[in-house]
Amino acid sequence: MRLGVLDVGSNTVHLLVVDAHAGAAPLPAHSHKAELRLAELLDEDGAIGPEGIDRLIATISGALLSAEDKGVQELLPFATSAVREASNVDEVIARVRAQTGVDLVVLSGEEEARLTFLAARRWYGWSAGKLLLLDIGGGSLEVAYGIDEEPDAAVSLPLGAGRLTAGWLPGDPPDAADVRALRRHVRAQIAGTVGEFTRSGRPDHVVATSKTFKQLARIAGAARSSEGAYVQRTLSRKSLEEWVPKLAAMTTEQRTTLPGVSEGRAPQLLAGALVAEGAMDLFAVDELEVCPWALREGVILRHLDHLPVG
Repeated sequence: MRLGVLDVGSNTVHLLVVDAHAGAAPLPAHSHKAELRLAELLDEDGAIGPEGIDRLIATISGALLSAEDKGVQELLPFATSAVREASNVDEVIARVRAQTGVDLVVLSGEEEARLTFLAARRWYGWSAGKLLLLDIGGGSLEVAYGIDEEPDAAVSLPLGAGRLTAGWLPGDPPDAADVRALRRHVRAQIAGTVGEFTRSGRPDHVVATSKTFKQLARIAGAARSSEGAYVQRTLSRKSLEEWVPKLAAMTTEQRTTLPGVSEGRAPQLLAGALVAEGAMDLFAVDELEVCPWALREGVILRHLDHLPVG
């Protein structure tokens, strides 16, 4: 079966086309991305304005054409924090449905964490033991922990790299006082959730997903993406602590010269690094491994799990 997953995130609208069937790993066949930055299109009332909705509809329409060209048999469309938290979410969903025929499923933050955890569990298997998962998106940070395919604890915090950059770091490079204020805010938010996870004991394996963690690992020396998904990529807290002040001193343009850092993601990299550093510190993580699978794969796997057998 050729499936398409349409992920309407805070930074991008991403269509992932895979060949998949129950009991097998989904094989990527095509990827179509468009940077939309919905989180930055919210007005002062927290709504996605008419221009933002029009751009979203045009972007989804483009993704649908790509899905049709690639022979997608079934489309799994979902939206995360930017749409979820918009004050006019119902209007956005209704207009997208009316003009594209796509019925966006708005995932809760906890659902997002649980589906991403499922993907990581399937990637690493039961031998990984107790997993702690960290995922930094454009609008939120997801944390999940457990020994089964369903995590014992899962939370979503409003600590996405795009959201924090827009709200806390206006300068380029940012003012040192703004960086310190954001650092305090991030750590206070994360600290409030730590007890929910640590009472179950230390994890056997800590993994991270998302473009933010991939880029942070890359600038710290991890293998480039062209070397394939099966190459182990790790990020140490020590390396991250060394990079945070360097990133804080750089302009956006200077960050684009770093290995693996795209022009579109460069403005958000410092905020993402502060979240990653805070999470690794407060959860006492010395090193984590970057997982190739994340939310989109989790959505696919959950869908396949519910298909009838035979």
